[in-house]
Amino acid sequence: MNIVVLREQQEGEARVALMPESVKKLIGLGATVRVESGAGLNAARTDDDYREAGAEVSTDREALLTSTDVLAVVNRPGPNDFARLKTGAVVIGFLRPLDEPAALIPAVDRGITTFSVELIPRITRAQAMDALSSMATVAGYKAVLIGAAHIPRMFPLLMTAAGTVPPARVLVLGAGVAGLQAIATARRLGAVVEGYDVRAAAGEQVRSLGATFLQVDLGGIKTEDAGGYAVELSEEAMNRGRALIAEHAKLADVVITTAQVPGRRAPLLITEEAVEGMKRGSVIIDLAGATGGNCALSQPDVMVERDGVTILAPTNLPATVPVHASQLYSRNLTSFLSLLIKDGQLRIEMKDDVVGPSCVTHNGEVVNERVSGMMQANVG
Repeated sequence: MNIVVLREQQEGEARVALMPESVKKLIGLGATVRVESGAGLNAARTDDDYREAGAEVSTDREALLTSTDVLAVVNRPGPNDFARLKTGAVVIGFLRPLDEPAALIPAVDRGITTFSVELIPRITRAQAMDALSSMATVAGYKAVLIGAAHIPRMFPLLMTAAGTVPPARVLVLGAGVAGLQAIATARRLGAVVEGYDVRAAAGEQVRSLGATFLQVDLGGIKTEDAGGYAVELSEEAMNRGRALIAEHAKLADVVITTAQVPGRRAPLLITEEAVEGMKRGSVIIDLAGATGGNCALSQPDVMVERDGVTILAPTNLPATVPVHASQLYSRNLTSFLSLLIKDGQLRIEMKDDVVGPSCVTHNGEVVNERVSGMMQANVG
């Protein structure tokens, strides 16, 4: 079985799907690994590093694609790459099936099996494969550093001969993996931190990190699904939350937003009015920019200024920390691939409680019901 790793083509992408240490493990399972020359350079891994791990390195991208049994990617391949894969080939990576389902039609047409890491279920058995959490960890960490670099003050409380420097105040919206990592990082830097989430159960985690939890009374409305993801709320419930956020944003030096609902536009948490109420020099880091943004003024990958408030909405922060982001992602993929490799051969068990739910296309069909429904809705 031939596993292939290519250089990522998306602008600004510095990650690589598999690092050399993972290549060794996969070869140990009986697979052959082939890598496009230069694939790991941005993640500080050379072609020689891959050769030493046992991989074959090639400059012929087309030949690599036509020989692929399993293509390990960070981002969804483009139409030209899909066109070169043979029928029955497998693609695994961040495929955005709920955000851009139509982009996987080429995989259906060519009979390619696709596994989307976004759909890997959040069950105990799959924790080592949870790429969403891995990348959210990196994004939450980096968001705080960006905020610290942009505000015109320091984060920690300082006692100096010239007097006391008060700590910065950070407000984190959303207490998922990215939010909790942002809270922990901001606390390590010495900021006073507040955390907000519609899920009351998140309060214990926020407080355990030394932050204050902001809770809004939603009258018992269900706020999360069986998988632990936040669900879309009514406009009345959202307005209650926005009012609370606007009050606390007035005092914040940095606001970091992380709230997203899979397959939906990101919820609007910070209105224009809330931004206008913030103090000059404060910064908003909107991690939901790729799905519409949590702030009304956010523009993906564009710095916006409004009355002295800076708004940033970076769409691919993990790529700015490519070494550790690649290491984590590579381990996630290797754990998943170990489910597909039996005695050096590809074995896809659709009844497996991790493999089945994460599969999007197989044997010329869209096998994920949610993605299938979205495709039909788009066609209609």
